[in-house]
Amino acid sequence: MAATPQKPAAAQKPATATPRRKASRHRGEGQWAAGHFTPLNGNEQVKKDDDGLNVRTRIETIYSKRGFDSIDPADLRGRMRWWGLYTQRKPGIDGGKTAILEPEELDDRYFMLRVRIDGGALTTQQLRVIGEISQEFARGTADITDRQNVQYHWIRIEDVPEIWDRLESVGLSTVTACGDTPRVMLGSPVAGIAEDEIIDGTPALEEMKRRVLGNKAYSNLPRKFKTAISGSPSLDVVHEINDVAFVGVRHPEHGPGFDLWVGGGLSTNPKLGVRLGAWVPLEDVPDVYEGVLSIFRDYGYRRLRNRARLKFLVADWGAEKFRQVLEDEYLGRKLIDGPAPEEPVSRWRDHIGVHRQKDGRYYVGFAPRVGRVDGTTLTKIADLAEAHGSSRVRTTVEQKMIILDVAEDRVDSLLDALEALDLSAKPSPFRRGTMACTGIEFCKLAIVETKARGASLIDELERRLPDFDEPITINLNGCPNACARIQVADIGLKGQLVLNEQGEQVEGYQVHLGGALGLQPGFGRKVRGLKVTAAELPDYIERVLKRFQAEREEGERFASWVSRASEEALS
Repeated sequence: MAATPQKPAAAQKPATATPRRKASRHRGEGQWAAGHFTPLNGNEQVKKDDDGLNVRTRIETIYSKRGFDSIDPADLRGRMRWWGLYTQRKPGIDGGKTAILEPEELDDRYFMLRVRIDGGALTTQQLRVIGEISQEFARGTADITDRQNVQYHWIRIEDVPEIWDRLESVGLSTVTACGDTPRVMLGSPVAGIAEDEIIDGTPALEEMKRRVLGNKAYSNLPRKFKTAISGSPSLDVVHEINDVAFVGVRHPEHGPGFDLWVGGGLSTNPKLGVRLGAWVPLEDVPDVYEGVLSIFRDYGYRRLRNRARLKFLVADWGAEKFRQVLEDEYLGRKLIDGPAPEEPVSRWRDHIGVHRQKDGRYYVGFAPRVGRVDGTTLTKIADLAEAHGSSRVRTTVEQKMIILDVAEDRVDSLLDALEALDLSAKPSPFRRGTMACTGIEFCKLAIVETKARGASLIDELERRLPDFDEPITINLNGCPNACARIQVADIGLKGQLVLNEQGEQVEGYQVHLGGALGLQPGFGRKVRGLKVTAAELPDYIERVLKRFQAEREEGERFASWVSRASEEALS
């Protein structure tokens, strides 16, 4: 049994600490820094009873040997997430029952297993092992997520120790890939490689990983904690929707460093991150990261799960107070004021296509369909990388992949080989810009199908609108939780059950229009009552995009057009 958490040292500094609200106001929020360690809900009790990191021993010594039925329910639906494991949805359960059935009725006897790939950085050896595990243990599944991870399905508990051994033999892990922990750390997939890079954040990312992964000081957070760092001027890690983000900037006096953002996140209550106005040099990033993470651990709200993300604390405190607490209580020094990031030149920040590296070679980004690949394809990508480039590949936050270090005279050959695998480096805007979450096929929270529908939607739009050449993002989500970032897409589709013309309840989507990140970030517009059935989806998107083409002004982006278009034009 875990010991009761100690009162944080930060809370024992009355001299410089920011005055706190009265404890009575915070009693219901369960903040450790206010001295409230008594768990206020079942999730907090489970974490207090035993650290989630400890479940690995039980998986290896008990559950994998005795089978699914031996798993303690608190481990099954709680602590196993600390090692990247979720039960997947039992086949044949329709979306109307998602919110009705008990967890044990939704649970299949198989697991989703998430492999964390911090910064999207992989060697071909690692990619080949990921592919082999997919083929041997996961029925070929290996989806690329929008957080640079790879996600397996159909995993048996009996096979988990062997999978861990194989992953760890090549330096990969599933530790804290899920759970109330520091999740995978997003990083620019072309860090240290791109010609136009402001600063390479890789040394900081590696030190951040070393300090926090598997560290029980950070394994009981109020909820998940998402991190991003990039020195790319393309703003390629969706920094606006992470709990903490370090964005490359050039300080007029101090040179390249990072602008600090906190409090971003989507789900059912989306908020864009806020700048603290602080410039952080590369060598200080790990300290600042640990400070922000510790603020979340100590001050984060633990009473209600739906208010337990950092974004709610940031919204209540504001940027000025958050920075002051960070400086006074956790860093013991003031941060340097700094500039905001410049707007990216391009709408696309997925690194698709052929790009020159700083060493004169090239990197080639290519697009699977909605992140769906399989183990056989991944091993073939490893082979292509070694034959045309080096031993380095990358995943992106847009469910894409990159092969690095390609000599100029090998580029065309690689492009042809990728096309033969249906992995285009010159995709249509629809192939390039469509993203989908796991959906009802495997996810217990989902209401509708997403992956197959997204793939078929790409084909249909390419057939109907062959000459459409504007950047467009179409994000499909199986439930309201926004894993596929529906609020910040040009066309965001939130899965729900809707009524068709015959009055029958069928799969469909609530439509969000005109969201964006990077250039003029903001959330999409919801037109009153605008919902489409799955069957109507290609017709609807074709209609809206044709209206955009007919009404847009010179150089106008889709999101800008949406903001001024009539409801009729968007319907």
